[in-house]
Amino acid sequence: MSFLADLWAFMRTRKKFWLLPILFMMALLGGLIVLTQGSAVAPFIYTLF
Repeated sequence: MSFLADLWAFMRTRKKFWLLPILFMMALLGGLIVLTQGSAVAPFIYTLF
């Protein structure tokens, strides 16, 4: 949790709020890959990338 607090403090002080959607999408896609690992949907997900 301290990493997220440090990241938020960095973005707030440096006014780099444009990083927030990029980090959100990376976390979302990473979660999607982890959750579909070993399922029948996995081959279809990997064709997107």
